[in-house]
Amino acid sequence: MLVWVADFLSNYFSALGVFKYLTLRGIMGVLTALGISLVVGPKMIRKLSHYQIGQSVRSDGPQSHLSKAGTPTMGGALILVAVTISTLLWADLSNRYVWITLLVTLSFGAIGWVDDYRKVVEKNSRGLPARWKYFWQSMFGVIAAVWLYQTASLPQETIFIIPIFKDYGWQLGAFGFVVLTYLVVVGSSNAVNLTDGLDGLAIMPTVMVAGALAIFAYLSGHVRFAEYLHIPYLPGAGELIVFCGALVGAGLGFLWFNTYPAQVFMGDVGALALGAALGIVAVIVRQELVLFIMGGVFVMETVSVILQVGSFKLTGRRIFRMAPLHHHFELKGWPEPRVIVRFWVITVVLVLVGLATLKIR
Repeated sequence: MLVWVADFLSNYFSALGVFKYLTLRGIMGVLTALGISLVVGPKMIRKLSHYQIGQSVRSDGPQSHLSKAGTPTMGGALILVAVTISTLLWADLSNRYVWITLLVTLSFGAIGWVDDYRKVVEKNSRGLPARWKYFWQSMFGVIAAVWLYQTASLPQETIFIIPIFKDYGWQLGAFGFVVLTYLVVVGSSNAVNLTDGLDGLAIMPTVMVAGALAIFAYLSGHVRFAEYLHIPYLPGAGELIVFCGALVGAGLGFLWFNTYPAQVFMGDVGALALGAALGIVAVIVRQELVLFIMGGVFVMETVSVILQVGSFKLTGRRIFRMAPLHHHFELKGWPEPRVIVRFWVITVVLVLVGLATLKIR
C-alpha cells in the first residue's frame, strides 16, 4: 500500500523513491511486524488471561509441563495480525504471490483458530475433529496449488529442481504440481504444529527458515542473480521478501513473550499458519527440497511421530519414550531450555546448508 503512496509522492519528493527498493521494504516489513508484536503483545496476553483462554496439559507428558497449565494460548493470532498489517503496508499489492501467501497463511490460521477455540473456550478436548481439520487443510492447499498453476506464465514456475544440479529439473505438469504443492503446504503446516510443544521451540526455527526463504525469494526475482546462481528466474517473486520479513519480525516479537518460561503459547492458530506460510513460499520460489533441508527439525519431529505410531501398531512397542522427539529428550532428563537451544543450533546449521546449495550446483 505504502509503495503506491511513495511512488506518487516521489514525483514531488524524490527522496521517497527509496521505498521502491525491495531490500528496504523487506527491512521495514521486519521492523513493522516486530513493533506491532511488541506493542500489542502485552495487551493480548492480558485479554487472553482475563477470558481464561489457557493451555491444557497432558497428564501423561513430562511432569515439568504441569506447571504450564492455564498459560494463555492462541497467541498465534498476534503473529497473523502483525504479518498481515506489515505485508499490506510494505508489499506491492498488485503482486499475485503476495496475495497467495497471505491468503494461504490466514486460511490455515483460521483452521487452527477453530481448533483452539473449541479446545480452550468450549472445553471440547477433541477440538476440531482430525478428519475435518485435514479436509480443510487439503481444500485450501489444493486451491492454492491450482491458483499457482493456472496463473503461471513461465515454464520455470512449475518445474521441480534438485538444488545440487544446475540447469536440470522436471516439468511437473498440472497433476504433479498440484500434488507436490499440496504435500509441501499441508505437510509443513502439520510439521510445525507437531514441533510446537516447548517454549520457543517452533517459532525460532520458523524465523530462521523464513529469513533464508526471503533470500531465495529476492535472488529468484532478480534476473542477474538468478542467472548467475542457476536458479529459476521468477518475475515478481522478490516481493515475497516483504512477507518473509514480516514473518521474521512477527516471530521475533512473539518470541519475546514465548521464550522460556512462556507467557503465551501460539496454539494451532499460529503453528498451522506458519507452517503453511513456509510451505507456500518454498513452492513459489521452487525450493521444496531446500525447505526439507532447512526445516530438518520439523521433519525430525514429524518422522518421530510416524515411527512411534507405526511401531506401536505393528509391534506393540515404542521407539521413543514419547513423541514428538522433543518430549523423548525431556524424559531422558534434558532440561527444557537445553532441548530448545540445541534444536535451534541444529536449525542454524541446516539453514546454512540450505543456503549453501545456492553455490553447490
